Amino acid sequence: MPPPSDIVKVAIEWPGANAQLIEFDQVLFTTHALVLLTLVSSEVLQLFVCVFQSRGEIKNGTILRLAISPMRAARQLLERIQSHGIDARLEALKELAKLSADPTFAAEFINMEGLATLARLVESGTHCIYLIKKLQKKTMLAFTLTAFLELMDHGIVSWDLISVSFIKQISGYVNQPMVDVSILQRSLAILESMVLNSHSLYQRVAQETTVAQLIAHLQVSNQEIQTYAIALINALFLKTPEDRRQVNTHTNQLQSHHDTNLSDHIIRGNRPVKAEMAHQLYVLQVLTFNLLEERMMTKMDPNDQTQRDIIFELRRIAFDGDNDPSGTEKRKAIYTKDYKMLGFTNPVNPAMDFTQTPPGMLALDNMLYLAKVHQDTYIRIVLENCSREDKHECPFGRSAIELTRMLCDILQVGELPNEGCNDFHPMFFTHERAWEEFFCVCIQLLNKTWKEMRATAEDFNKVMTVVREQITRALAMKPPSLEQLRVKLRSLSYSEILRLRQSERMSQDDFQSPPIIELRERIQPEILELIKQQRLNRLCEGSCFRKLGNRRRQEKFWFCRLSLNHKVLHYGDLDESPQGEVPFELLTDKIPVSDIKAVLTGKDCPHMKEKSALKQNKEVLELAFSVLYDPDEVLNFVAPNKYEYCIWTDGLSALLGKELGSDLTRSDLDTLMSMEMKLRLLDLENITIPEAPPPVPKEPSTYNFTYNYG
Repeated sequence: MPPPSDIVKVAIEWPGANAQLIEFDQVLFTTHALVLLTLVSSEVLQLFVCVFQSRGEIKNGTILRLAISPMRAARQLLERIQSHGIDARLEALKELAKLSADPTFAAEFINMEGLATLARLVESGTHCIYLIKKLQKKTMLAFTLTAFLELMDHGIVSWDLISVSFIKQISGYVNQPMVDVSILQRSLAILESMVLNSHSLYQRVAQETTVAQLIAHLQVSNQEIQTYAIALINALFLKTPEDRRQVNTHTNQLQSHHDTNLSDHIIRGNRPVKAEMAHQLYVLQVLTFNLLEERMMTKMDPNDQTQRDIIFELRRIAFDGDNDPSGTEKRKAIYTKDYKMLGFTNPVNPAMDFTQTPPGMLALDNMLYLAKVHQDTYIRIVLENCSREDKHECPFGRSAIELTRMLCDILQVGELPNEGCNDFHPMFFTHERAWEEFFCVCIQLLNKTWKEMRATAEDFNKVMTVVREQITRALAMKPPSLEQLRVKLRSLSYSEILRLRQSERMSQDDFQSPPIIELRERIQPEILELIKQQRLNRLCEGSCFRKLGNRRRQEKFWFCRLSLNHKVLHYGDLDESPQGEVPFELLTDKIPVSDIKAVLTGKDCPHMKEKSALKQNKEVLELAFSVLYDPDEVLNFVAPNKYEYCIWTDGLSALLGKELGSDLTRSDLDTLMSMEMKLRLLDLENITIPEAPPPVPKEPSTYNFTYNYG
């Protein structure tokens, strides 16, 4: 018969005694508690009670610990705090700071007017009237503020009950230039809670807290102080009425971005911030990304001439367009051509590119800052890409707009402050135009990565994905300055990102353990054979190649394919590019595979050495390969793209019995190996794989345990 559901077996622990296992009846809770306490000793009967949230949570195997009852603990601590002994008071406040996180204890302590006692200690400066050491005074005050904040966070009493003198005292700790770090940290946290939980207290805090000192706290090296200061700034901004959040800027956007200033005063709380602090406050608001949200969500008006002049300024700086033709039609045609070279999606009316939010006008602001402040970099990026004729140009306009959107997403511009987010980037406190400088660093990174990937317009999204990974990895390192960010981004090249991805994938799948490595070594030959067969099958299907004449122009096509028995290469000329498979009958020439001596690639190819113009063309050089065969003959190839180049060089290497060494093979091998390993380890998910096989047991002394059928 199963035991009753109300009876559970629990372990009881108490200080200075061994744990005891008892049967606990949850229905007769009070009786068992008294019996339990009697088991300890008669003296403990009034000092200890069993602590848990509810009887229904007690399960079999639960460990119950006896502790001083919250009521008695609160009374004892309050008496020690009100005593005149310095050491006793310090120890009591230290213990109170730990116990205040418990809601049951907090309720008992507050019911005994303990919170009011702590507030009076802070208001009256009681800590200072005793002749105690300076270190003891700081420690005592820090424990007092910690306990006060913990008790208030339970929400048992309202923040509106806080007195004005208490606010002034706490604000005084924040406004003082030299305050202990622990005291300053807790004071900032208390002020933030006041602002967020009470509108009336927000007004008092806004009056008592000086903006200059908050800015000064952002310039210290202690990251926790900077974080708490930002939290208080965000709280003040969130509680500021909408009509007081706005900042008046110049109406002329060209001038405002060249030399940005704020209005003569900015209202904050109930009093103005003076003009000499306006520039610092602008920096502060940019750092917290409150002003960026407005620009990010502002669409460009295609009919606004002032806004259109900004785009015209971008064109003028890039192409020195002061001496334009007088004719309207000619000027319009030149503008369209220039805007296309600038990389806008809509070259006829580039203003339409800025009508989507986000990033809205913020992208145009960033582009203009780059063109004005870093003019040489801007001109180099634009001219470097618009002068290319190999379809590898990076569209500056489109890239800048998408990059701005990406940066807003990474840094969560426009989102409300999140208490659970711990991201902190100290580099934004090292420059008065940190956001714009951050953009300038990232747009150069984008241009560099584009060239490393040899990307085309079709690869735009792929490039942006890599750039996002580069930026997030660099930000995760918390660079202390923008210059350090440049260094870290410089080290995160495209090849390094690929290496890191591979390394993380290997680590994530626990590919480093000996059993996994052994399994991988067994699978790899099968995967390589699969890739080899795929390459040979593609050679059997054949490919079309173009012939290059002496004048570097395309003359005609020729086709090459491998016989189905993998013994002969068939090839022949064609008048035009075929739409499908070419029959063997049309390919009049052939090379026995057994006659092939070697496969040459790149600059080693004879047709690359003969034609100096082709040798200088890097794109053609990367796609060239040649087949050497008896008697000292050569068949030259120029693949139509990188994929066909890898297919044919791999296939020819397979025919010659050599290793497949192309980038495509490495990529396919990684992909197929990862998929195969995951499939084979699917049944072992959440099972720890041993590092070594289990030991083989010793051979038994006899085999008499076998069944005798006779």
